[in-house]
Amino acid sequence: MKWSLQQLSIAKRKPFTFEEEVDLSSLKDLNPDIRSVSPFLVKGEVHYTGSMVTFQLSITGELILPCVRTLADVVFPIDLHVKEHFHPTNDYVTADVDHDEIHFFEGETIDLLPVVQELILLEIPIQVYAESETERLAPPSGKDWGIVTEEEHKNRVDPRLADLAKFFEKKD
Repeated sequence: MKWSLQQLSIAKRKPFTFEEEVDLSSLKDLNPDIRSVSPFLVKGEVHYTGSMVTFQLSITGELILPCVRTLADVVFPIDLHVKEHFHPTNDYVTADVDHDEIHFFEGETIDLLPVVQELILLEIPIQVYAESETERLAPPSGKDWGIVTEEEHKNRVDPRLADLAKFFEKKD
């Protein structure tokens, strides 16, 4: 997903379109929570105005992330539709685009792959929950712990205070 400005100059006369399937398995190195990455389909249209190159992108694919409760695999679909602006570093920006929204590049090539990776990483939520069918994978209890409902929690006496409760019992 790297193009030279000469290849993109076609977009000055007519829209330059592309569709490419990209292997982004390197995302697992950038975020250790990602267990698996499907191939992502990146479709786009390029518009070249002055020295500004604008990509309208559609990015679709899936990530496998761990459920925060059960650590079961959760398929997290990603479907992005974004507009990204690229501009040479040494040229004056004349477009009405905020400078924070522009990716500046040096040389004669534009590499879209790091931008696509960044967009996907920004879409990953902090917590992912599995559907109810897979929640059964979680064990109901373990050593020194167990899943307790709120009602059981209210009626439960702390074992450290059980002997103290016997002290207040009335004897007939």
